[in-house]
Amino acid sequence: MELALVIAVVVIALSFDYTNGFHDAANAIATSVSTRALTPRLALAMAAVCNFVGALAGTEVAETIGEGIISIPAGEPGLVIVIAALLGAITWNLITWRLGLPSSSTHALIGGLVGAGLASASVVEWSGIVDKVVIPMVLSPVIGFAGAFLLMLAILWLFRHRNPGKTTRGFRMAQSLSAAAVALGHGLQDAQKTMGVIFLALLATGHVNENDGIPLWVKISAATAISLGTYSGGWRIMRTLGRRIIHLDPARGFASETVAAGVLYVMAIGLHAPVSTTHTITSAVMGSGATKRLSAVRWGVARGIVTAWVLTIPAAGLVAALVYGVAHLILE
Repeated sequence: MELALVIAVVVIALSFDYTNGFHDAANAIATSVSTRALTPRLALAMAAVCNFVGALAGTEVAETIGEGIISIPAGEPGLVIVIAALLGAITWNLITWRLGLPSSSTHALIGGLVGAGLASASVVEWSGIVDKVVIPMVLSPVIGFAGAFLLMLAILWLFRHRNPGKTTRGFRMAQSLSAAAVALGHGLQDAQKTMGVIFLALLATGHVNENDGIPLWVKISAATAISLGTYSGGWRIMRTLGRRIIHLDPARGFASETVAAGVLYVMAIGLHAPVSTTHTITSAVMGSGATKRLSAVRWGVARGIVTAWVLTIPAAGLVAALVYGVAHLILE
């Protein structure tokens, strides 16, 4: 039974990774596609490759997810908790994908872990959650909005006397690089979260020790799953992020992507914090768009997105707790 549950955790975790890929494909490429810097299929292929490379670029976030959110019991009880957490996160991903809302797969997973942890009376590492989740969760969109706003103001001032047509073509080309940078950051952040969950399951069953690194097969399988999910596309959310919040031009797309990528790298490599790619790029899009005029941003759409952000952790946690209640009775 234990081996079967380990296999189930790996399969469900990679399924979550796949949904994460198509749910968050818009993060990297929506602005580039909306400004016609890249064609949709080319953009998806580029994002998939960069996701794969980014997923193999580090394990800092994976270690935070694997050891810094909850402490689970050994054996089958711990595996049931992980399965419930993953199913809670997948459910919320599918609901928000169906509604076209760019919610956070990161926070859905963390909410699932906390919900299943509380339902099972496991130890929840609240201090780690505050330091590594809550504070970065608040800071990353604020920095994304302010950074993109300031960078776009600088771009407007620096290029104020340049030929508009040439400037637009230049930024459209530059967007290919900035979109690739966001896709790399997405792999660095989001694929590692799946690695962390699988590591948590392996730790509970004694297949790895706390001081062991993430096994290579875990890295490659997680990188592959998120890349395939990204290439399958997330068109509903792409329309929301690329067009419904604000109609971006190439310069504003470049500014939002550049700032978002910088935030993702600093949070992952410098602070080991699992931040939301979705929150970061969406806030950056709002920040760069606000330099046109505040009314250019469709704040009604933005309000719906923020509502989904607020609900993500408790909603995924509630689903995970309910799944744990059922799974606990059946599997234990």
